[in-house]
Amino acid sequence: MLSQKMRILCLGGGGFIGSHLTRRLLDDEHEVTVVDLSDEKLDHCLHEKNFVFIGADIRELGQKLDGSIGASDLVIDLIAYANPSLYVKIPTEVFQLNFVENLKIADSCLRQSKRLIQFSTCEVYGRTVASIVPGDLPDPTDPKYATFSEDHSELIMGPVQKHRWIYACSKQLLERMLHAYGLKHDFNYTIIRPFNFIGPRIDFLPSESAGIPRVFSLFMDALLNGTEMKLVNGGHQQRCYTHIDDAVDCIARIVANEAGVCDRQIFNIGTPQNEISIRGLAYLMTDIFNERFRRAGVSLPKVVECSGEEFYGAGYDDSDRRIPNITKARTLLGWSPKIDLRQTLEGTMAYYAHGWRGGGVPKVSRQESASGDRV
Repeated sequence: MLSQKMRILCLGGGGFIGSHLTRRLLDDEHEVTVVDLSDEKLDHCLHEKNFVFIGADIRELGQKLDGSIGASDLVIDLIAYANPSLYVKIPTEVFQLNFVENLKIADSCLRQSKRLIQFSTCEVYGRTVASIVPGDLPDPTDPKYATFSEDHSELIMGPVQKHRWIYACSKQLLERMLHAYGLKHDFNYTIIRPFNFIGPRIDFLPSESAGIPRVFSLFMDALLNGTEMKLVNGGHQQRCYTHIDDAVDCIARIVANEAGVCDRQIFNIGTPQNEISIRGLAYLMTDIFNERFRRAGVSLPKVVECSGEEFYGAGYDDSDRRIPNITKARTLLGWSPKIDLRQTLEGTMAYYAHGWRGGGVPKVSRQESASGDRV
């Protein structure tokens, strides 16, 4: 895919999504500047002639950040606290970073007439109608009640006491402000709603660092170390997992923005056919591990259930099911995901399992800072 070569500023580009995206942007011959707290996941980019890394917290850059935005043709914003444990533990900080600080970035882009690609989250869709009034539906399990489109689906959040939703509400409010800027000022933005991206470098493992990462890493850690695989609230929540390579291919098309088709648009990026429950994910990962990576004599972990409050703390709640409608990406971008769920899991598990066999899990840092990208 040919595109105009640009100077791209990638904020929070040192995380999981950002590290893969940066590699693709460099391969497409763009000049890329990444601002993040750590370059640990960017070691494959550090010696590229068109790459600059700025190790900093965006909250402390002030006018320097304005200058970096002004020197760029395109700004990609991945900055977020995006971890359910943080929504419960530090909700005010989550709002401050995910909305207030990100709005400052948008304001700078607006003042300097720079296009912004803003990463949001599929969590803005909240809960399904089927989870609210199942008795009023002929078949609450019908996927149509859990399939969300960018421009038409209602956004249903939990009660205020379930403050876990502050993350989704912060992202939704940011989206609404970008939309308002577009209406009032003709501001050029594109919003991305990722649906559970997964791949190498996705997360730290809990046994290697404190904190609670994504569910994949929790399960992988249990498989490697024989600890329990915990199913929060029974693991009945359903998710659609998308291989990072498929996701980055779509994002690259949004960056290229041929004929301006992405101007002031929102895009779901996900793989509808890769839907599975968290419980199902635990058993599928166990099967793959047993077949491909398990050493003789090593026991498989026990699968147990626990409550959301026990695992994350008071105020926790969750989306029950979310399936992306990707008609817009197919129509406007000519994109469709290609990698199935088993391939996605096998490749991601191999990244960790091979490091474990070789004497240690590949070093993957904990991104619970101003530059995490667990969207």
